[in-house]
Amino acid sequence: MSAPAPVVSSGTSSKTAITALNSTIIYVLAYMLAQGSYQLATVAMARRLSIPGVWRLSSIQFRITDPEWWRSAVLAVYGIGPTVCALLAVGAGLWFWHRARQRKGLFKLFLLWLTLHSANLVLGALVADTFLENWAWYIPSWLFLAGNIPNVILAVVAGLLQLVLGYFAAIGFLQSHDSITLMQYHNRRQLILVGILVPWVVGSLLLAALKWPELSRNEALHFLVMGLLLGPMAVKSAQELFEFTIPEPKRTQLALGLLVLAGLVGLGWRLVLGAGVTF
Repeated sequence: MSAPAPVVSSGTSSKTAITALNSTIIYVLAYMLAQGSYQLATVAMARRLSIPGVWRLSSIQFRITDPEWWRSAVLAVYGIGPTVCALLAVGAGLWFWHRARQRKGLFKLFLLWLTLHSANLVLGALVADTFLENWAWYIPSWLFLAGNIPNVILAVVAGLLQLVLGYFAAIGFLQSHDSITLMQYHNRRQLILVGILVPWVVGSLLLAALKWPELSRNEALHFLVMGLLLGPMAVKSAQELFEFTIPEPKRTQLALGLLVLAGLVGLGWRLVLGAGVTF
């Protein structure tokens, strides 16, 4: 005789759907803040050095030829974005760990995704851009002036650091959710599905649609290498027996305000950068 199939209550299904939607909204918002900070810092540095260009939906195009670049300009322009994102990752991570993770609400989840996105724009971008031999790849190229071997070594190290960071981020991921039901260990697969896989896949597709048809190869690869963080985080979360949440957690409900905010930010991004902003 076969074992009876587990019963999934409508309440659990509702919480699962809402968690997936909220997580995707926050994933998109956190990415746009991290990516926007990266690109804004790059444009500001280029303007400071009188390097003209155009800021588009998914890329920044500089209007000077290769011979017109000089070493300090390359390091400054291409290095400021990763520097800003590194500071964002550290700041958001510390804020999450020391202040937000023991409080109810979605802000701690936003801080977690902001940390991960910012880290990916430093470490993951180095992996992806080394493959394409542009953007972050220019930094070690012009810093060491020693051929492509140091670049590849740094990219491998960055990829390994992504894996390690994702592994240790698992406990933070679990502490970023308030739902008592989804935090129970027998619901862990559901939590990983709606809290990691759905935001990554659906959020990346939404962001790609926002940038279409100008989605750059760099940004598309950045979406993919996010998996170097999220894969280990999912595996470790599945193994972790931790299933507690904060006392009196906030009730799971759709974050309508964040949904509207994400829509407005996306619309503004499209309207402002759709035709390109010249600097």
